[in-house]
Amino acid sequence: MMRRSRGFTLMEVMVAVAITALMGTVVAMAFQTGLAAKDTVETEADRYRQVRVAMNRMTREIGSAFVSARYDPNRFRDQQDRPTNFVGEGDRLLFTTFAHQRLYTDVKESDQAVVEYFVEPSSDKQAKGRMDLMRRGNPNVGDRMDRGGTTDVLLEGVKKLEFEYWNTEKKEWDDEWDTRRTEQKSILPTRVKVTVYLVDETGKEARYTTQARIMLNTELPRF
Repeated sequence: MMRRSRGFTLMEVMVAVAITALMGTVVAMAFQTGLAAKDTVETEADRYRQVRVAMNRMTREIGSAFVSARYDPNRFRDQQDRPTNFVGEGDRLLFTTFAHQRLYTDVKESDQAVVEYFVEPSSDKQAKGRMDLMRRGNPNVGDRMDRGGTTDVLLEGVKKLEFEYWNTEKKEWDDEWDTRRTEQKSILPTRVKVTVYLVDETGKEARYTTQARIMLNTELPRF
């Protein structure tokens, strides 16, 4: 008797194709989930890096803050008008610092600069109401502190900025500090607490806090 040869039936072929397609879909979904997780982790890491860089810069510049009595009394009348001051509010800080870095050779700048931190609405038309942490820097100490220099974005997407100033006499944090006042004209806070509020990737509010220790917390005397 001759043995009859037997192949795959249509049902068997359809089942095999369905199983192969299912396996391919599972593998594709696994790759897609992995890529999405990778993008999320990279976005979070980049956001944390931006926050860390901004906070480190603020800490370095605030830690080198100073005020000086070495100014021309004929040009500047008193501490209200002198070119070096430390004017701190709850959400804004204007001060002179020794942390300026010269980027170009033979430029007429020193290590002194006027720095100001504040939050304002973004100038980007596509930002849709986004608030940014701004930094204004002026390397020409000698003009009015509240004018001049260039303003750049230090950190995007900031919800709120807070400053607190440690008062060593009262042993507590103050909401403001102004060396233009007679009782504070020759002294700076020993520490400044910086708190930045952001919105994280889940839409919740995230708070980042650091402290800067001011090394020169007394007025530089005249010659």
